[in-house]
Amino acid sequence: MNTKKLMEISKIVLISFLIVSTPLSSVLSQVAPAPTTGTGTGTTGAGTTGAGTTGTGTTGTTGTQQGAPANRGAAGTQGNTPNANNAPTNNTNQQGEVLQDTKSNANQERINAELQAEAEANQKLTQAEQQRLALRQRIFGYSIFANKTFQPNPDLNIATPRDYTVGPEDELDIYVYGYAQITYNNILVNRDGFITLPRAGSIYVSGKTIEEVRKILIDKLSAFIPGLLGTNGRAQSTLTVTLGRVRSINVFVTGEVVNPGSYQLTSLSSAFNALYLAGGPNELGTFRDVRVVRNGKVASRMDLYELLMNGTARGDIRLQDNDNIIVGVYKERVDLTGEVKRQGLFELLPEENLATLLEYAGGFSDNAYTERVRVYRVTPRERRIIEVREPGFSSFDLKSGDEVEVQVVLDRFENLVSIQGSVMRPGEYSIDSNPTLKSLIQNADGLREDAFTGRGSIIRTNDDLSVQNISFNVADIINGTAEDIKLKRMDVVSITSKFDLAEPAFVRIQGEVNSPNTGAGDGTYPYMANMTLEDLILKAGGFKESAKASQVEVVRRKRDINILAADAKISETYIFDVSRDLNLRQDGQEFALQPYDEVIVRRAPNYREQTFVAIEGEVLNPGFYGIIAKNEKISDIIQRAGGLTDLAYPDGATLVRQVVISQSEAQQKNETLQNIASDVKKGSLDVQVQESSEQLIGINLQKILRNPGSNEDLIIQEGDLIRIPKRLETVQVQGELLYPTTVKFTRGMRFIDYISQAGGFTRKSLKRSAYVKYPNGSVDRTRKFLAFNVYPKVEPGSEIYVPMKVGNEITAQQALQQGVSITSTLFTLILSVLAFRNIR
Repeated sequence: MNTKKLMEISKIVLISFLIVSTPLSSVLSQVAPAPTTGTGTGTTGAGTTGAGTTGTGTTGTTGTQQGAPANRGAAGTQGNTPNANNAPTNNTNQQGEVLQDTKSNANQERINAELQAEAEANQKLTQAEQQRLALRQRIFGYSIFANKTFQPNPDLNIATPRDYTVGPEDELDIYVYGYAQITYNNILVNRDGFITLPRAGSIYVSGKTIEEVRKILIDKLSAFIPGLLGTNGRAQSTLTVTLGRVRSINVFVTGEVVNPGSYQLTSLSSAFNALYLAGGPNELGTFRDVRVVRNGKVASRMDLYELLMNGTARGDIRLQDNDNIIVGVYKERVDLTGEVKRQGLFELLPEENLATLLEYAGGFSDNAYTERVRVYRVTPRERRIIEVREPGFSSFDLKSGDEVEVQVVLDRFENLVSIQGSVMRPGEYSIDSNPTLKSLIQNADGLREDAFTGRGSIIRTNDDLSVQNISFNVADIINGTAEDIKLKRMDVVSITSKFDLAEPAFVRIQGEVNSPNTGAGDGTYPYMANMTLEDLILKAGGFKESAKASQVEVVRRKRDINILAADAKISETYIFDVSRDLNLRQDGQEFALQPYDEVIVRRAPNYREQTFVAIEGEVLNPGFYGIIAKNEKISDIIQRAGGLTDLAYPDGATLVRQVVISQSEAQQKNETLQNIASDVKKGSLDVQVQESSEQLIGINLQKILRNPGSNEDLIIQEGDLIRIPKRLETVQVQGELLYPTTVKFTRGMRFIDYISQAGGFTRKSLKRSAYVKYPNGSVDRTRKFLAFNVYPKVEPGSEIYVPMKVGNEITAQQALQQGVSITSTLFTLILSVLAFRNIR
């Protein structure tokens, strides 16, 4: 390989290395640690700029910082440091707006995290700590320090204050414009307080304000920059000095604060900024005398109440390095409760009084009793109550520990009179405008038309709270014929309505009307004057088709009964013939009702609704048939149905009838079933007796068809059902048998033959109680003749049932033992009788 080719390869490798190393170095510069590190704690995050150090957050714990001043970030500003390479006026570019939005979002997230962490911390506090926290929350002014959304830290993106004192590690930007154009950026004030400028050399600026620095620089640079001093008092060039980056300072917050310690702030921070970072005064700290000590002397005193009440604080000075903010113990604190706009613990100065306290509380609430304030004071021996009236608020001096209570105004009126009842405008009125009864009635717009003018009443509450009734004649008061009555506070005037004195009158209608249950639910309607019989029938919906309109009866109560006569009439009745269009047919005169009249519309005796019976089974036309005549019988219905089919089984015909249970029978059955239900699992059965039940009536259809109209041919009723089954060819054998089954019917077979086909009786069969249920619903039982059982006849479709014996069955061995025992007893008795005879 020759030298030329080797050089080309080396050149390619070098270019590739540079391409790869450039983005890699930028990434490493972002994740690599700063060459000098700072330590600090806080809950608001730290800001880092380039390879500089990390600034502390904005909460009250101590932080220290070391590193190169040129790359130091400002503490307490959520990590936001202005760009030292740009002029102060160039802060509106797009990148700045994005950074500002990012800063706002980060602040909100930080605040939410702080609130959540504070809530979790409060849950872990001991009882004593919770009591201290509750006490702090009652102190006026503490809420501003506990409010995490409040941000008192100074904004670095502000114009440079002219009275700002320059110190070491500040960065200055110097601009000269006009006749000469010169810019000096990022001029650092060194540890000794000097800045260095080309040609001008070192210039001492520490401890000077910005305005003083500007004048010094004009004096130093005027020899090199033409036009700075100017001629005739007019300069051709202008020099300005602004802050590029501010320095960090360490201050101390001590005394009765929530989090005392050392805090790292920017040089733009004030005393209130440091106090806020320390959490504000604690439960013992004063709000009225916060001192800033500088170089062993008190530089300023701050009254936080001025900031809370007026928004300004005279002693809130800008801090310098190593300043000490001291919060002492309060001297005088008063507890204010009750009806004030702002309750809590207030700290007062010696020259402040009760009026000042009420001013701090925002004044009285709307329902406050302002005439007198109650003060509870602790004396050297016991407690004492002091009542301070309103004129003495500004002269009453409070003491530490006093409890001031503002009570609520009484829930009563000092000039109230009221009127109720039959007046146009009942309600409450002022006695000042209505001193007499007549004036009160007139201001209530007078009486209503239904007012009862014979008597009214005034309910008066006397001074001893006893109640007195004063009666008066309403008409005489209105007309002026009676002396007017002077009213007193809390008087209640009552004027009764005529309707309140009358019994509610009504009329009632019942019977064959379309809506008998309208009105009050039972056909009752309020009585109205001149109400006619037709009006009442119309309100009830008119006549039904079944109504007997020719005999409408009105029953009227008697009001003049002769109670001594045995045959005295207690009511009067009137009979009317009313047409369907609700007109009386007697002389065309309307009959006016009176209160409490009872109207009865009866049912027409010759009106009948259609009734039906049903026939089903083996007839030519099964279905429903209307009853034509009252005496229509079973044979008539079968004839109308076309007669029986060839497969009909007349002997199994049944008549099913709906039987309505009487009230007494239903009650008796209900009680019986409820007793059974209470015995079975303590009433777990839900039983209810139906109002009607089906009953099977056995009929002899053969005889009915052979002799229609005979005694066997029953008269049918509404809802009857005639069932004619198909020819049956089986017999069911059930009960206490060896093998209950269904057997084919065979003529000539007897009862015992069917029992045999079911396996025969068992030892528990109760033979004498066996019975047969026939298809038509009739039942025949076994009869006894001498020592023999006479069993009933079996027909096709019959059901044979053999019940079971009740009680324990005696075995053959038990029967033998009982026989032997009885025999031995008899022999013993006979031998005893014979022995007794021989003795005699």
